[in-house]
Amino acid sequence: MWQFIVDRREQILYNTFQHALLVIEAVVVASLVAVVLAVVITRFSWLDPIANALSAIGLTIPSLALVGLLLPLAGLGPRTAFLAVAFYAALPVLRNAVVGLAGVDRTLLESARGVGMGELAVLGRVRLPLAWPVILAGVRTSMQMSMGVAVIAAYALGPGLGNYIFTGLASIGGKNALDYALVGTLGVVLIALVADLLLLLLGRLTVSKGIRA
Repeated sequence: MWQFIVDRREQILYNTFQHALLVIEAVVVASLVAVVLAVVITRFSWLDPIANALSAIGLTIPSLALVGLLLPLAGLGPRTAFLAVAFYAALPVLRNAVVGLAGVDRTLLESARGVGMGELAVLGRVRLPLAWPVILAGVRTSMQMSMGVAVIAAYALGPGLGNYIFTGLASIGGKNALDYALVGTLGVVLIALVADLLLLLLGRLTVSKGIRA
C-alpha cells in the first residue's frame, strides 16, 4: 500500500485537496443560508414546525438517490456534487441555528433594545454571539456528515476521494482494488479529523469564555 501511495502521491494529494475544498465550500455556503433561514424562522414562529418537518424529511433522503435526482438538472460533474453536499450540509446547521437563536434569554434581548439597539444590532451583537456555540455544533456535525456525502457524490463524477473508493469497489479482486478503497477511506477520515480540530480551534477563538461550555 505504501508503494501505491508513493507512486500516486501527487494525484492523491490533489484529490484530497479537491475533496476538502468541495466539503468546505458546500458547508460554508450551506451554513450561511441556514443561519439566514433560521433568523426568518425564529422571527415567524409558525414556520418552526414546517422547518423541522422539512429538515427531518431531507435527512431521510438517501444521498445516492438525491445525486440521481440532481443529475438531470445539473448534469455530471462538480455542480451536482456541490448541490448534493450543500443540501445535506444545511440541515444540521439549520436545526441548531433555530434552537440556538430561540434559546437566547428574552430578558437580554429586551435589555439590548432598552439601550437603543435596533433589530439588526440586537441580532449581530446579542443573538448570534449567544447562539454561536449551538450553531457551531451544527456546523461540526454538518462537516463530518458532508465528508461522507462527498464520497457518494463521486458517483456523479464529482471531485475528491470518492473516486478511489468507487474504483476499488468496481475492481474487487484486482491487483490494487484494496489499495484504492483504503486510500480513499483513510483519506476521508483524515480530512474529517483535521476539519473537526480546526472547528474546535475556531470555537476556542470565537466563543466568549463567559458562555463556553
